[in-house]
Amino acid sequence: MDTHASFWEAVVGALQSLRSSKLRSFLTLLGIILATTTLIAVMSVISGMDVYIAESVSSMGADGFRVTRIMMMQWDPKKYLEMTRRNPQLNREEFDFLKSHAKLTRELGVVANRGVTVHVGKEMSEGVQLMGASPNVGIILNFEPDQGRFLTNIEDDRHMEVAFLGKDLADKFFPGTNAIGKSVTADGVPYQVIGVAKAKGSVFGQSQDNFLIVPEATYFKTYGARTGMDYTGIAIDHNHLMQAQDEVRSLIRAYRHLGPKDDDTFGMVTSDALVDLWDHLTSAIAATAVGVVSVFMVVGGVVIMNIMLAVVSERTHEIGIRKSVGARRQDILNQFLVESSMLSGIGGAIGVTLAWFVAVLVRSVTPVPMSVPVSAVIIGVTLSAAVGLFFGIYPAQRASRLDPIEALRVEK
Repeated sequence: MDTHASFWEAVVGALQSLRSSKLRSFLTLLGIILATTTLIAVMSVISGMDVYIAESVSSMGADGFRVTRIMMMQWDPKKYLEMTRRNPQLNREEFDFLKSHAKLTRELGVVANRGVTVHVGKEMSEGVQLMGASPNVGIILNFEPDQGRFLTNIEDDRHMEVAFLGKDLADKFFPGTNAIGKSVTADGVPYQVIGVAKAKGSVFGQSQDNFLIVPEATYFKTYGARTGMDYTGIAIDHNHLMQAQDEVRSLIRAYRHLGPKDDDTFGMVTSDALVDLWDHLTSAIAATAVGVVSVFMVVGGVVIMNIMLAVVSERTHEIGIRKSVGARRQDILNQFLVESSMLSGIGGAIGVTLAWFVAVLVRSVTPVPMSVPVSAVIIGVTLSAAVGLFFGIYPAQRASRLDPIEALRVEK
């Protein structure tokens, strides 16, 4: 009970001390505030991006993969030019060979795309993604209809001029009405709307709903059979994803007569590859943040130690009085440890609040997704309090070891 009372007495004394010198306390806290704000801001960006990666990047799903002519996970101009010269365009004959021989894929489809301007009457929308897709791409890339339906094999076989619209185009050209049966024009070609996709939202301020999907046969009839395409597929299940990728890779290499020592002349990407890339990136960001935060924390801790040493000198007479009326060394030690940890803990709390405001502001005015995780708040406050506790040990010990008689001789 005595220990409990002593602790709360130390808390009250620490609060009174902080209130009596607000400016000095605030200046002391600057390092801790900056460290906590930086830590939580970085964790918020990583947390927000983790959600984005999980929900948005991998439209191909956990079991999906994509084959492209060139796949650059890290931008290297020299390597890109080399691949442009070396890697041939993916083509229909190769895809047909792949589709007829692949056994570990549930679906295999073709995708090609380009930017176009879409017109409806006098209204127009620029920078629209026109995608030529095989009918099973709706399943592979998870395009769910909000109105109507996706493309069919009959429409693809007959090169029909029909289109599946993204939500942005439907809202712009046909607000509040059913778009099915209406006509839109892209590059001078009119397409009849057969379906409207459910909204997917935006990523980094770039809408994922500004698209127009037409049958791949119609697309290649309009733009030419040699126009670049990608193959996209889904493994029979997630456990066979790697085997399905290896099978597709082997089939393409066999079709292209590549030797065992020859490099792939195509690229392949999966959901797992994108997640792994993001994990490597976040590891680098986190390592940098740890270095910056560590510097701020050490600087803040040293400042707290110096301030607490100054406080001990200021209160030498008070410590002498307390010891002369029965205060134990432990009581004096507790008082200064509680004060230093509370000082830095308050700095951590201010840093948390500041980081939260920064996250809200960034999320509101920029496309960067930020989400403040509870774990970041707990880590920030706990770490800052621990820094105060650690750097307060020496001043607290110095105060607790003062001789009461010598302390009383010091002028107030």
